[in-house]
Amino acid sequence: MSTQEVADPRLHTDKSDPVRVGVVDCDIHPAPPAPDEMLRFLPKRWHSYMATYGARIAGQPTSGIVPYPRMAPGHGMRMDAWPPGGGFPGSDLKFMQEQLLDACGIEFGILQPLTIGSTTTNLELGAALCEATNEWQLEKWTRKDRRLKAAICVPQEDAAASVAMIEHCAPEKDFVHIAVPTRTVEPFGRKRYWPIFEAAEHYDLPICMHPPASGFHCNTPTGWVSYYIEEHVAFAHPPQTIITSLIMEGVLERFPKLKVVLVEGGFAWVPALAWRLDRLWHRMRDEVPHVKHAPSEYFPRNFWFTTQPMEEPESPEHLLDTIRWIGAGRLMFSTDYPHWDFDDPRNAFKTTIAPQDRAAIFRENAVALFRLNEA
Repeated sequence: MSTQEVADPRLHTDKSDPVRVGVVDCDIHPAPPAPDEMLRFLPKRWHSYMATYGARIAGQPTSGIVPYPRMAPGHGMRMDAWPPGGGFPGSDLKFMQEQLLDACGIEFGILQPLTIGSTTTNLELGAALCEATNEWQLEKWTRKDRRLKAAICVPQEDAAASVAMIEHCAPEKDFVHIAVPTRTVEPFGRKRYWPIFEAAEHYDLPICMHPPASGFHCNTPTGWVSYYIEEHVAFAHPPQTIITSLIMEGVLERFPKLKVVLVEGGFAWVPALAWRLDRLWHRMRDEVPHVKHAPSEYFPRNFWFTTQPMEEPESPEHLLDTIRWIGAGRLMFSTDYPHWDFDDPRNAFKTTIAPQDRAAIFRENAVALFRLNEA
């Protein structure tokens, strides 16, 4: 098999089948071409408020400014992702179609808007911004290209408003998941968030948790770091605390059908976390009698992981060992378009993967989880 054939994710599992298997991209970041585009979707009462006060985001004084310049609007992007007609990367549907959907054989693309609504400290304004983002996705993206699927962005710190938003959006088939940032006010297993889990389970919608550019806490337990490289590495930290909290708080016993996707946090750490949790649970399980099973048993039942940023060990077989432990059925491909560390599906994996595992990672897992054949 040639290198190109190994790198091609559309490799079909049955060579007698002439139909090429498509790719599902689980992490596409749409953006407005200008900051004021969302005003069209906000109630009038918020127009003057935004003009006068702006939106105060947790961890920073004003909107449009983030702790690390590399993550500021317009930075951290592929140099070739700026639309020729103007606007920010990820803001032009036609250009996205040409550069991503068509070029990479994307059968379905899952939108992950990086809305400030979920991290706005004014909860009422945050809910309005989330609603605006939801309507914007439908009007600008999913109704114009049926390959794209929307996120129900929720103000997770206001559980009642989040549930109302889920109930409103769930009947619309363009919405295929609930978007929550990884840096919440409290550990995500706490009971303040349980109404969201109940709604997610009721509507059979996975919760996708993506690291935000800002949040109610920094990525590390000891404070803000000095360098962007530290911030980028630390994207892998919150997902581990989320998994631990959901298991130890008993969420997955109370909501056994809950589906949680950890987006853009890597996945090589998954086996080590499961091993450590199991070892400590066996020693201290009397503290958490509501946790009925060894923690590792919840991983293949309730958690999924996206591949970007792709793990690239010096010895490719180590990546295969990790995938075998996690299970190819738990991984889903993502590009992180239009960000600088974009993973192209044609060469993301630097090692040979069994055809059935490749099909699962690049397409089948996401089609099943997001019910894309029904959307």
